Amino acid sequence: MSSKKNTREIPEVEATKTSIHPVKWIPVLSWGVTLLLVASMVMVLVKFNPFKQKTTDTNPNAYIPQNNIPLPDFTAGFPVYSLVRLANIDTSIPNGQRQFPVKYTIEAGDSIFAIAKKFNIKPESILWANYDLLNDDPTFLSPGWKLTIPPTDGIYYKWKPGDTLRKVAEKYHADVENIISWPSNRLDITNPVEDSLEYVMIPGGYRELQSWIVALPFAPRSGATRVVAGPGGCQAPATGPVGSTGFIWPVANNFLSGFDFSSYHLGIDIAAAVGTPVYASDSGTVIYSGWNDTGYGYLIEIDHNNGYQTVYAHLSTLNVRCGQNISAGQTIGYSGSTGKSTGGHLHFEIRLNGGFINPWQVLP
Repeated sequence: MSSKKNTREIPEVEATKTSIHPVKWIPVLSWGVTLLLVASMVMVLVKFNPFKQKTTDTNPNAYIPQNNIPLPDFTAGFPVYSLVRLANIDTSIPNGQRQFPVKYTIEAGDSIFAIAKKFNIKPESILWANYDLLNDDPTFLSPGWKLTIPPTDGIYYKWKPGDTLRKVAEKYHADVENIISWPSNRLDITNPVEDSLEYVMIPGGYRELQSWIVALPFAPRSGATRVVAGPGGCQAPATGPVGSTGFIWPVANNFLSGFDFSSYHLGIDIAAAVGTPVYASDSGTVIYSGWNDTGYGYLIEIDHNNGYQTVYAHLSTLNVRCGQNISAGQTIGYSGSTGKSTGGHLHFEIRLNGGFINPWQVLP
């Protein structure tokens, strides 16, 4: 038997070796920084979203906070500089409709027509406002006179005892409300007091004007039975050239320098400087050639022996005599400013069977 000692052989269990690897911190830190940047960007986008529609507060009374800006301390003793604006008691009225009447001084060469155009109102409104001075005569002007120019078309009326707004409005075809509301009348719309009124503007009011023209009698063959009155009149001959009714302009110009045809100015004022040749508008017989006291000054009237007559007024020179036969286009005189006239022009009328017609209806 062997002396060797049999021992159980225990298999050697190899220990499992667990390797502990060292942690790599650089990738971890980079990812952390990346996450922080992403989170920051998300917060920025949430707070300042460029795609978010801006809303405007429509409330005008909404309070908008302002940053308090510190002001410098005031130090006494230093000069204080400021801009001083002096008060101006004169009110500058902007372009537009005037509200109050103004005074205008007549100058040499003025006419009611030109003055009315300057103030953008009708000539009638100026005549109505100055009846005591002009007596509805548009030619009776004298340099230096002061005219009242109303602020608008209508009647500038001097208030009289016993007048009422309703009576005045009815008389001049106007509305009481328009009179009360006109600023220069200074009436309280709730309680208009009439006792203290002196002058009243009646917007849109009107009345008939008295014609300043004294009609000349006509020649017998035109229907009258007597000769033309005045120092330049005569009995027309029994025969004479008959007009063609194809009237021509009596001067080279065909535009106005004064009044147009109206109910109170029964002719047209044609532009013609003193000394301009005046032509017969149609063939006929002279039935007046001389001075006339009714405002015409030196006057020529032609009977065209067909019911028509033409009148040429304010002449400076007469080239024809009463009773003379003339033909269309013949020079009968020269324009002037005689009679009631403040500047050179030709007052021209056309009459038919005793009545006045508008020359524009027959002139070319």
